[in-house]
Amino acid sequence: MLSFAIPSKGRLAEQSASWLAGHGIEIVKSDSDRRYSGSLTGALEAELLFLSASEIPVELERGNLHLAITGMDVLRERMPEWRRHVTEIAPLGFGHADLAICVPKFWIDAESVDDLDAIAARFRRHHGRRLRIATKYPQLARGFLSRNGVADYQLVFSRGATEGTVANNNAEAIADLVSTGRTLDANGLKKLPGGTILQSEAALFLSAAEIPENSQDAVKRFIRRARAAFK
Repeated sequence: MLSFAIPSKGRLAEQSASWLAGHGIEIVKSDSDRRYSGSLTGALEAELLFLSASEIPVELERGNLHLAITGMDVLRERMPEWRRHVTEIAPLGFGHADLAICVPKFWIDAESVDDLDAIAARFRRHHGRRLRIATKYPQLARGFLSRNGVADYQLVFSRGATEGTVANNNAEAIADLVSTGRTLDANGLKKLPGGTILQSEAALFLSAAEIPENSQDAVKRFIRRARAAFK
């Protein structure tokens, strides 16, 4: 049977359900509140799984899902060679956020990402250790910093509120998702100009798993509608 996954909780879950409804697809939840599954009916019939954001890329890569909605950020972080395993059908117009390098507001010499390598080198000379950058996206952050010639730093994995790591003296800068910027401002941080790693939003993804024969026509129609809506 065709399998489809959406995030299990939060605003992204609500927006995914609303987007599906707008395309003539109804979510029918399981009778048991403890089961993270249901079904899709209408323009597309499928088994529906409610998974955490971190689980969806894993299950897509394993071929256990045919279709899924999730954020571009988490998929590309969890699946570095994502183009080998999935096709991004279309952005869906919600879940917008920039994954960006953010630094303290008082770093007046941090005018662009081009300044970061010199700042990191100067920090090492003055403090005898590497500049720490806290993030939940180490793969994406490391690749971006490498492409921009930043070498003398240490990534610190953030398990809580990343914006608070600088104030708590656990990091000197962060690489995190930014939407409105209000949380950054409250923590005395600013986006580094030119430091946007990824402009993320929710997207529809198709795995490399073979589509069941009785669902192929419906999936093709669904994909055409999703792409047409994006245009």
